[in-house]
Formats: sequence, structure tokens, C-alpha cells
Amino acid sequence: MFSYCADPSTLTGLTWLSCYLTTGKHMAFYTSFGVVLLLLAITAPTALAFGFGGAAAARSRFLPMQLFGKGYIAIVRGVPDIAFFLFFVIALDQGFEWLRHQVLCPDWDQPIRQGNDFVVCQAAKLPLGNAPQWIHEVYGFLLAMLTFAIVFGAFAANVLFGAMRAVPHAQLETAEAYGMTRRQTFWRILVPQMWVYALPGLSNLWMVLIKATPLLFLLGVEDIVYWARELGATANPRFTQYPHGDWRMWYFLALLIFYLGFTRVSEVLLERLMQKLTHGQATTGGEAQRKAAT
Repeated sequence: MFSYCADPSTLTGLTWLSCYLTTGKHMAFYTSFGVVLLLLAITAPTALAFGFGGAAAARSRFLPMQLFGKGYIAIVRGVPDIAFFLFFVIALDQGFEWLRHQVLCPDWDQPIRQGNDFVVCQAAKLPLGNAPQWIHEVYGFLLAMLTFAIVFGAFAANVLFGAMRAVPHAQLETAEAYGMTRRQTFWRILVPQMWVYALPGLSNLWMVLIKATPLLFLLGVEDIVYWARELGATANPRFTQYPHGDWRMWYFLALLIFYLGFTRVSEVLLERLMQKLTHGQATTGGEAQRKAAT
């Protein structure tokens, strides 16, 4: 980046460090922090939408819909998160390619499952083999994002289902007594009040989601963990013109500070949101606010 960085072998001290920290690979490392934030910004509302749909389905009086919702919620129990992530990435990728294969290659006369191989026609592959590198990276990121949304959507569905059940049933009965339909009661009475009961669980889920972002590394996305490991451990001149010893501890210390700072900011914002939601509510938090005001 700087003009004096032309010959790294002549650099020492802070000059060497300034050049080292502005290499192309370090710029990719800095950009990967944005990738993590982008993942959270997209995944959180998507997972919340999945969770709301799952919770609403679990409350449905239509038995197949109810079984679907409760089955979706049940996937959060008993299976490690990493198994979910590895399964969904493979399943989604092969599912998309299978659908494209059925549409684009109807004359294909060979089995798709050939032993341990999943074989589709060339036109059905995602992304296409001749696609630019950035398309491969975007596709991998979208698969990871959708996987995060499906998995954490199940956790959110469990939280929201419990929050819906926590809303006093007498209020729902009163709404029906005033002539509201079941749909009106759901949207005007149940949904607005359930958030105060759901927020503590959703806050914890947000923290878990933040801590789960390093799983991007296992899903093939070059995230901050990938670059911290590569840049911190390298002493190979073929990888960088600035070889050094094992600096992984310092790189991972930077990740530690980043995650601690980010979770602290999240805690402050969530606490303010909780205070706003509980204001005037007949809950423990609302009662505490009334006592503090007097």
C-alpha cells in the first residue's frame, strides 16, 4: 500500500509492521469482519421469520401444520449444532442441484446417486464450473446463511412458542368475547404481547448466534477464523513476503477482543429494548420500572 513497501527485505521495526498489516491478505482479513457482520445482519431477521412461522404452525389447529411446526422445533433437541450445520449445507447444495437437474436435464438416463458420488448434468451444477470466483464465494456464503437461518430458526421457534403460551389466556378469551376472530386475536393481542416474554430467550439466542459465526470456517467460507489461522501461523515466503514466527495467539486475541466488544454492545442495546418493551406491562420488569419511578 505504501511506496516504501516495495522491498520488504529492507524494512525493519514499525515500517515493516505497517507494510505487513496492509498486505492484500490482511485486507481480506479485515473484510472478513464485515462478512461476519453481514451474516448476522441477514441471518438474525431470517431466522426470526423462520422461528415465527414455526411457532405459529405449532399453535395451529390444523393437525398436519401443527405436527410440522412441532417437528421443526424438535430438531433443536438432542443433536449437536455442528451436525446440523454440516448436514444442511450438503443437503441444501444437493437439493438445489437436484431440482435444477430435473428441470434442465430431463433426458438424463444415468442415476444421480452413483455409489458415494452425487452426479448431476453439467448445466445443473451450482455454481457453474466456468463462473467467476466471486460467484462461488457468494454461493457458499448464501448456503451458510440459509443454514444458519434454518438451524437458529428452530431455536427461535422454540422460544416464540413458549412466549405465545406465556401470554395470559384470559386476555385471549376477553378478545374473543368482544367479537374478535381467532386471526384478529392472534395479530392484535397475542403477537404484540409475546415479545416481552420472548426477548430474554431471543437475547440469549443472539449471543449464541454471535459465538456460532466461527462455524463459517467449517462451512468453507473464508471468515475471520480462517484468516487468523493462516496469517498467524504462516512462516512460508510463498504465502507472504513478510514471514514470521507463530503469531496465532495474537490474531486469536484480536478475535477475542472483537467478540467481547460486540457482545457487550449487544447486551446494552438488548437491555434498552427490554426496558422499552416492559414499560407499562404487567410483568416483573414492568413492576420494577413502576417502583423505580415512584
